Amino acid sequence: MSRFLTPLSSPALQSAQRGLRLAVHRTGPVWLGMFALGLGLGVLVTSNGLPWWLAPILSGAVYAGSVEFLLVGMITTAAPLSAIALTTLLVNARHIFYGLSFPLQQVRSGWRKLYSMYALTDEAYVLIANLPTSAQTSRQIVWIQAGLNLSWVSGSVAGAWAGATWLQDVAGLDFVLTALFIVLAMDAYRTRPDKTIALAALGAGGTAAVLAGDAMLLVAMGAFLIFCLARHALKQRIFNKNNDKKA
Repeated sequence: MSRFLTPLSSPALQSAQRGLRLAVHRTGPVWLGMFALGLGLGVLVTSNGLPWWLAPILSGAVYAGSVEFLLVGMITTAAPLSAIALTTLLVNARHIFYGLSFPLQQVRSGWRKLYSMYALTDEAYVLIANLPTSAQTSRQIVWIQAGLNLSWVSGSVAGAWAGATWLQDVAGLDFVLTALFIVLAMDAYRTRPDKTIALAALGAGGTAAVLAGDAMLLVAMGAFLIFCLARHALKQRIFNKNNDKKA
């Protein structure tokens, strides 16, 4: 009987449509937010004098969220490849921890797994991790990630077009990156309020701005990383000492 089914009524297609509707219902507003953020990236690309086609290349090939904004500034200032590579590694190091608990085992077939690894971002991780276990299906995971991916890339293309035409003279567009990181920092502090970490980040940034010049970002991130590692080692040492005393 299956041979009499039309493509529009095939069970596989109906299942895919149900999965898409569920993904839109669960994560549609976040897709819109990603589109808006992509607009900011596209506008930033053209407002820095870069060709419009660099926006979809950055948003599609890199696809890491915040690092694309950094790359625009680094490309504009002709930063060395070593600085670009190290900055990208430091900014995206958090993805290592995402991968440890991401339900990749639920994703079926090789190409879907590869795409899911490529499309693992902050937003995708949070949205999928918050789904009930029963809803973390292969189709649902891929639909959510594809929606975020498409929203980001299409937003960057629209932003590049708008930035090259009627938004090119709007003041303040070069503040998009700074505003993004301020909001991310505020949100991170709200989620896990840690005054020591906040003060260390401000201190590293301020000191690097005064002493490091053009290498401010790299020096600040490196100093902050060293502080976090040293703090963790100290806390672990104190914890072990207390356990030894109790024993």
